[in-house]
Amino acid sequence: MEDVMTAEIAMSKPAQPSLLRLLREDVSCVFQRDPAARSRFEVLTTYPGVHAILMQRIAHRLWKFGLRYLARLVSWFARLLTNIDIHPGATIGRRFFIDHGAGVVIGETAEIGDDVTLYHGVTLGGTTWNKGKRHPTLGDGVVVGAGAKILGAITLGEQVRVGANSVVVKDVPSHRTVIGIPGRIVLRTEEADANNIYGINLDHHLIPDPVGRAIACLMERIEVLEGKLNKRGEAVDGQCHTCDADDLCGTEVARQLRKA
Repeated sequence: MEDVMTAEIAMSKPAQPSLLRLLREDVSCVFQRDPAARSRFEVLTTYPGVHAILMQRIAHRLWKFGLRYLARLVSWFARLLTNIDIHPGATIGRRFFIDHGAGVVIGETAEIGDDVTLYHGVTLGGTTWNKGKRHPTLGDGVVVGAGAKILGAITLGEQVRVGANSVVVKDVPSHRTVIGIPGRIVLRTEEADANNIYGINLDHHLIPDPVGRAIACLMERIEVLEGKLNKRGEAVDGQCHTCDADDLCGTEVARQLRKA
């Protein structure tokens, strides 16, 4: 009976893709996210991000088989060749892409979903000396801008975008844009544009300016109040159109200015 149950559980789990298939997908996905890519030969021979991923796939298999020293040796060679440091224990999903790649660091217990994109200088680092889970988990479709740091055993949900040079130290729900130090959520993003045949949206630079919006609201509000004073307190037509005066000017502006 136990053997039957074990077989049923094994059948219910999705089959793990072969290493060759993962490598093919890693190469193919470059054409979806880098318009400079011209041919598979060019990608295979000149893209350090692809080289690092290919060698990490091999090192990770060795790590799982218990060949820890050999796995670390492959990882060391990959870093020497590409300037990208990915621990062989890191779990990386399908169609992973590192653009440019220089300076990327990914820790041992990091977990990365499918269709994730990292730019150069990104760190997925730990914040504790304790063993166990100490590095971030990235959901499917996450885009992390250049120089961003994601630290600790936190989770970024699906389709999260992290602005360049941000430092994220707290969990981020799915479909959000995060910027700043420390990172804060500034926008709820929609799912990838339906017109994008690849279903991947790399527009992580399209972020709002909440402080600028707050200042614009204050300036307009001052004009409204000055108009009332000029009419000796009489009611005047017109209202603050940049925002809801009772909502944003009373609470949001103060909060944003305190953050600034």
